[in-house]
Parts: sequence; structure tokens; C-alpha cells
Amino acid sequence: MTVASVSLDLDNLWAYLKTHGDPAWERRPSFLSVATPRLLEIFGEHGLTTTVFVVGADAVRDDGAAAVAAIAEAGHEVGNHSFGHEPWLHRYSRAELEAEVARTEDAIVAAGAPRPVGFRGPGYSVTPELLDVLAQRGYSYDASTLPTWIGPLARFYHNRTAPSTSDSGELFGGFGKVRAPNRPYRWHNGVVELPVTTMPLLRVPIHGSYLLQLHEVSPALARGYFRMALRLCRWTGVAPSLLLHPTDVLGAAEAPGMEFFPGMAVPSARKVELLGWVLGVLRRHFEVVGTGAHVAALGAGLPVRDVGRLERSG
Repeated sequence: MTVASVSLDLDNLWAYLKTHGDPAWERRPSFLSVATPRLLEIFGEHGLTTTVFVVGADAVRDDGAAAVAAIAEAGHEVGNHSFGHEPWLHRYSRAELEAEVARTEDAIVAAGAPRPVGFRGPGYSVTPELLDVLAQRGYSYDASTLPTWIGPLARFYHNRTAPSTSDSGELFGGFGKVRAPNRPYRWHNGVVELPVTTMPLLRVPIHGSYLLQLHEVSPALARGYFRMALRLCRWTGVAPSLLLHPTDVLGAAEAPGMEFFPGMAVPSARKVELLGWVLGVLRRHFEVVGTGAHVAALGAGLPVRDVGRLERSG
């Protein structure tokens, strides 16, 4: 059976509010104590070992460190999701990138998980300089690219719903991302790139928040959309790497201030039901593992891509 992967970006409430430009983020509100056990329970019910990308600024706080310990104890891989979760790593200097990666490694290890070998940039932000840092620090893979054309549309939605003081910059990248590969490949420095899978041919996202946005319109539409995505993956030979977030299982009352975020009108019980269905469908067609195990199963012979072809905004 073909290998597919599931990963979770453990973005916290404060990180969403920060990106949205809401000054309430400075109080560092958290929903990790609610989201983490709920997600681990769902993974356990499906017998899944996944990868959880952790933010360093959370791993150094008590609830975040407890989450990392619980994730590692359950057998899941812990990956590096930057320290400050700023989706504009493309603006960072080399020294800032090195500090961002290293501080998160230290926080993850201190919380009880092995040193990470996989990285995902917040907001799919990745640059040649970042990839060079990852290679020098011994990372085996990056999972930061989202090959889609909807970046500018997502940025427009962000700007329309965010406070006027929010600086979106090149957030979510440009239309040129549609040309990025939807299959794994190797950068010329040896780091493997495992893209977040988008629907083959159409190149539209298929991960949790997009399914939940469709679910608000029609649950049948969301399920039909995901079925079509998996059908196209099998037809085109794309082994999907599915991305999840804590908001995929949280209701609006559990994430105060996030009314702007897609899918937050869906009650938590329905979100849990939808996620369970998604994981069940995925498992019927693929052997589902974490991103690190997915990369390990790829073996040699991956196409090589020069980092000079990487879009600056990731």
C-alpha cells in the first residue's frame, strides 16, 4: 500500500491573533490544554503515528512543554515550526534564521522530545537561506511548500478581515507557487522537500481549514471535495501529505477572538466527526504515517531542484 502522511502544526491561539494583527496576542492566550489531548485521542482511535510541528515559544511554557511531552510519549514525531511563528521568515537575516531554528530545537529537547530533523515554516515561508541553515544543522527534510495559486486570494481575505495595522507583506506567497512540484523532491543541498499536498491538476488546498469552510456550506460538499482529491491523488500517483491544525477540532468558544478564521462557525463535535471521517478515508487507501516516516520511505532517486528556483516568499 502506498505511504501517505499526516502532520499537525500545533499553532496556538496567540500565534493566530499575532498574524491577524490583534494586540490581544501579547497576553499569550493558549488553547493547547484543550486541543492537544483531543487531537491525540483522535490519532489514537485511528492508530496513527503522525508528526507534530511545534512552536518554540510554546515549548518553553508549561502547557506547551506538557503538550510536547504528551506528543512524544504517544510516539509521534516532533518537528520544528520556528520559535516565534512569524510567517515572514523570508525577511529574516541568516543569523536570525539560525537563532530561530536553534532556539526551537533547544526548547523541544528540554520538553522531552528528540532533537527535530524536520521543519515547517509558519505561513509556508521558506527561503534558500533557511534551507541552507537546515542542511548545516542536519535536518533531513523541510515541509514548508504549498503548491497552489490561491496565496494572493488568501492574503486578500486576511487583509479584509484583519485590523488595518496588520502587516501582511508577502504573506502566503504569490500565484507563482502553482508551478512548484506537488510531489517530494530533494534540494541541491540534500534536504528533502515534502510539499503540503494540494489537489492534483486543480492545485487547490485540501487540508483541514479548507474542508471546514466547505463544511459550513454543505457537509456533503466537503466530503465530496476530499473524496475527489484522493481520487486524483491515486490517479496521478501523488502520495498525499495532509496538514491539520488545532482549529480543526476546536469550536469558537474554545478559540476566542478567532471568528475571522475559516470554519470557526462549525461546532467542535462536528469538526471532530469530520476529521475522524477524513482520517478513516485516507487510511482506506494509504498506509498513513508521519512526515518523517514518509520521507524515510521515499528512498533514493528523488528529483533534485535548485534552491534558486524557490519563490522568495515561500
